Amino acid sequence: MSAAPGAPAYRVWAVPGLPEVQGGDDLAKIIAGAAPELADGDVVLVTSKIVSKAEGRVIAADDREAAIDAETVRVVARRGTLRIVENRQGLVMAAAGVDASNTPAGTVLLLPEDADASARGIRDGLRDLLGVEVGVVVTDTFGRPWRNGLTDVAIGAAGVRVLDDLRGGVDAYGNPLSATVIALADELAAAGDLVKGKAEGLPVAVVRGLGHVVGGDGGGSARDMVRVAADDMFRLGTSEAVREAVTLRRTVREFTAEAVDPGAVRRAVAAAVTAPAPHHTTPWRFVLVESEEARGRLLDAMRDAWVADLRGDEKSEESIAKRVRRGDVLRRAPYLVVPCLVMDGAHTYGDARRDAAEREMFVVAMGAGVQNFLVALAGERLGSAWVSSTMFCREVVRDVLGLPEGWDPMGAVAVGHPAAPAKDRAVRDAGDFVEVR
Repeated sequence: MSAAPGAPAYRVWAVPGLPEVQGGDDLAKIIAGAAPELADGDVVLVTSKIVSKAEGRVIAADDREAAIDAETVRVVARRGTLRIVENRQGLVMAAAGVDASNTPAGTVLLLPEDADASARGIRDGLRDLLGVEVGVVVTDTFGRPWRNGLTDVAIGAAGVRVLDDLRGGVDAYGNPLSATVIALADELAAAGDLVKGKAEGLPVAVVRGLGHVVGGDGGGSARDMVRVAADDMFRLGTSEAVREAVTLRRTVREFTAEAVDPGAVRRAVAAAVTAPAPHHTTPWRFVLVESEEARGRLLDAMRDAWVADLRGDEKSEESIAKRVRRGDVLRRAPYLVVPCLVMDGAHTYGDARRDAAEREMFVVAMGAGVQNFLVALAGERLGSAWVSSTMFCREVVRDVLGLPEGWDPMGAVAVGHPAAPAKDRAVRDAGDFVEVR
């Protein structure tokens, strides 16, 4: 059945008769010879494999994993031998796009060095040979998060509008469109894949009837479709994200004036209380000091107690002032949290050794909860500094905050948005901290 007159429609077909591509071949000349019927407004879809072959991106590789290593900028996720990585072209994909299929044994295909430049070269060549203004999309096969199956996407483009930004417009009902950006180049790539197939030896397809997406002077590049790190909500796999969050947890002592989302702090508390604890207890309490008035009273009282202790140690007034200034991080932070240890459910043995060990069990559980809390804050892109000062004046803290007698403040956590990026941390060799028996 043909499309109704006036209804939107396009045609897509695979180009037959292309020879096996070798290094140094002129792809534009090969395509023009196989598809002399190309017309203005057509979109030519070219599988990246033949682009790689023509550009000499075939390398000897007895070890494909070593080739993947060489093409990898960062590992996004790993499961067994499968790696999802960001490659040197900025694409996040399985195995960095290193392909051992459709290439002689003992060799692998790397992706084009610059697929946008490859697309421009093919487009310019077709214009010179056939006198036509076409768009060119270089395609490759991708898996997708949250979806089974593979599809072709654009990794290079020239003369094609790669994104159709509809934000600011309205839908058929007059509702504003605030987030709709259509990946036109990917949709074109997928349409071509339907007729090219994966094993039929048809690496080029043509779309006709969508001339409105073909631009005379460019139209964008596939690089425009790569989401930058700052906008990537799913930059890492689960285990990689956990490790990243742990190493991102740094002591931050300078914060911006930006307010802290109380919801983010509460989410971090929810992570904190998943820590292990003895006897199926829940020994953690987190006092969220959100009121400026309460924080001022608390920090003033803690300062006075600290000064009294230091004077009792016969420290000079200059030394006291210098030491007290260390606590200013709690004043400068936009948000303050006081973690407390509660010994509910602890066993009493009537024996000093075992009773001390019992408390130590709860203290270790408290430390695990605080670490969970700090790591979760880092995952929320919040900086933190754990300061031990409340442990030295627990009665004062309980009195000012109106806490029950059995709540033991275990330091304070300053929370806020870091004023500057963290400095590089010196790498510690795990072997220095391990004894094997």
